[in-house]
Amino acid sequence: MGEWHKTGCVLCAQNCGLEILVEDNRMVRVRPDKANPRSEGYACRKGLNVIYHQYPADRLTRPLKKVNGEFIPVSWDQAISEIAEKLKITLSDHGPRALAYMGASAQGGHFEASFGLTLLRKLGSQYMYTSGGQEFSGSWWVQGRMFGKQYILTGPDEHETEILIAWGWNGMESHQMPQARKVLAAIGKDPDRILVSIDPRKSETAAIANIHLPIRPGCDALLVKTMIAMIVSEGRENTEYINKHVEGWDAIRPLFTDFDVKAAVAVCELDYDEVLNLTRLMTSKRWSFHPDLGIYMGRRSTLNSYLLNILGAVCGIFGKRGGNVIPGMVMPLGYHADERNPKIWKTVVSQMPPAAAGSFPPSALPDEILTDHPDRLRAAIVSVCNPLRSWPDTQALEKAFSNLDLLVVHDIVMSETARLAHYVLPCRTFYESWDGTFFPWTCPNIYFQMRRPIVTPPVECLEASQIFTLLADKMGLIPDIPEELAAAATGDRMTFGAKLMEWGATHPESLSVMPFVLAKTLGKAWDSAALSALWGLMMTAPKDFRKNALRLGFEKGFDLGDRMFQAILDHPEGLWVGKTDVDDNLAAVKTPSGKIELVIPELSEELEKLDARTEASDLALPAEFPLILNAGRHTDKTMNTQMRNPEWNKGKRACTIAIHPDLAQSMGFADGERVRVTTLAGFAEGELEVSEEVRNGTVLIPHGFGLIYDGKTYGINVNHLTSHTHRDPLGTPIHRFVPCRIESC
Repeated sequence: MGEWHKTGCVLCAQNCGLEILVEDNRMVRVRPDKANPRSEGYACRKGLNVIYHQYPADRLTRPLKKVNGEFIPVSWDQAISEIAEKLKITLSDHGPRALAYMGASAQGGHFEASFGLTLLRKLGSQYMYTSGGQEFSGSWWVQGRMFGKQYILTGPDEHETEILIAWGWNGMESHQMPQARKVLAAIGKDPDRILVSIDPRKSETAAIANIHLPIRPGCDALLVKTMIAMIVSEGRENTEYINKHVEGWDAIRPLFTDFDVKAAVAVCELDYDEVLNLTRLMTSKRWSFHPDLGIYMGRRSTLNSYLLNILGAVCGIFGKRGGNVIPGMVMPLGYHADERNPKIWKTVVSQMPPAAAGSFPPSALPDEILTDHPDRLRAAIVSVCNPLRSWPDTQALEKAFSNLDLLVVHDIVMSETARLAHYVLPCRTFYESWDGTFFPWTCPNIYFQMRRPIVTPPVECLEASQIFTLLADKMGLIPDIPEELAAAATGDRMTFGAKLMEWGATHPESLSVMPFVLAKTLGKAWDSAALSALWGLMMTAPKDFRKNALRLGFEKGFDLGDRMFQAILDHPEGLWVGKTDVDDNLAAVKTPSGKIELVIPELSEELEKLDARTEASDLALPAEFPLILNAGRHTDKTMNTQMRNPEWNKGKRACTIAIHPDLAQSMGFADGERVRVTTLAGFAEGELEVSEEVRNGTVLIPHGFGLIYDGKTYGINVNHLTSHTHRDPLGTPIHRFVPCRIESC
């Protein structure tokens, strides 16, 4: 007889609540969890197929070392000892700039990030690379300049908004909002609300939208500037809001006057009256916007985000119910890393900063490894991610990773990246360990769920957090912990906390490695470094988080952190842990002025020059590559690289090369035939799909395929077609605007 366990999905950032039936230590059935307060019984087919993630054929169960090109099993002690020694030699010979940590970006668990980053810092390096750095470098950098911290992420208050604009976002397929399909469908059907899709193609979201602006690919920045100019020309700025909450509007307002809006709309290939009417709605109703990769990985990536924020500020939507609000956080997704601070590193070759809240852009990696600069990257620890299928320019990354002196990979499977490693260390899955995520998706309430183990892991598999702790210990980074403190970890938590504070006061060196100290004490008693880190996080939560907890209903007291920790343990389905101050949401702004600051000098020239004439010229495609590849189509059949067994999509057209019927007819192509797509970076071959949903002149290929499973490669690795040099100045790859051509095989 099996038992149902409350848990959560680990395959995307929504982490919808799931219940999983376990029989004889094996997950056998999955259903949505109606008791989950955030997802309320909502789940998509990805989460309902999570058993395929849990049980891949290429599961790792023992530490492996590469010897003469072949992997052999070794003991944990041998693996950690040899890795530690090689790291010491690398750092001694070449300094801390030789080391990088790649991780902190799993959709199912964030606790390894605390341990990986702590190790990186103790070894003197700042080089952290994440998938967030790939997608959000420009956007988060803009947030840092306009709101004061790169981790202050504004998002739509979708339940209170009257107009929701999905800009470059296909939420019906990619979600990125709690209960996305349910929410979007409800807005589209509500006679008092409006769903707008701004997307080159008729996506699944555009199909249910009340208004669809089929913008020409690459024209997003031009359209936003046009919309602001329309508002300015009719004097519809929210002056009261601007005077109270915005700094710098007078300085940049002239950039939106005397602007040829009709010519700009024509370049965007849109209807002038439709655009004008939308701007009038936006200045008369509560509206919000939800951008996605169409903006972040689109042409003029950073300028897109900057202009959207200016538009929101001019209309007065930030910090207001129904607008774009600053959600509360359990833990920020990174830290503020302002490159104007001389202590913040930049990459050696491209001089790029860690603009995505401390993360460097992965597009910079190949050059940082392959350069002959004395400070080149020589060693990397890759934790719970797969750059060889997730990050741009597979060919360049393969060459670069093959040239590392030391590559260590922590994962649950022998991934494409792991195949290049010198050491591969086996992790517990997210259903064999304690873990949770810190995505700030809700407002005003703040949600958190700490998933617990529901099946027993293979004997030699460890949490990634435990692996980092072993390595830190072997490298002598953790101070000796007295027996008395270690013994206290098995008893009352508050008593342990008092002893920890007493010991820490006389050992200040312990503070910088506290995650490891907790892992070797509480973590040893609980067999979970991640769970011990959660207790430490609750006990040392910042003042704002505690205020939010009290606002929700937690009682004051010196033991508030421990009581919150216990509440989390008592609610495996997750719970609301705090509530933001909706009446003073903009108090979270951390700029010098305390207001939303609109002037970003580094973008002023690009913003000023942006007009119809220059864009019409710059958008012209070369004769060799007359089409535009959208590299990374979202569908409910794509799951990054986390679902490796293709059986979960059996019977479905999961990975195709999609084009419009008119393009297919003009080239003599038929649905289902095999074609080749070529870009400057390379080529790929696959099955053609002819679809009315695709904009004519564009090519769509999903991400997350090209995986090697049971010795075979399934689908197209779209990153064979992307170049790491085809990127925004802050490093975000322009995956939504890749010039290409298509031909018969």
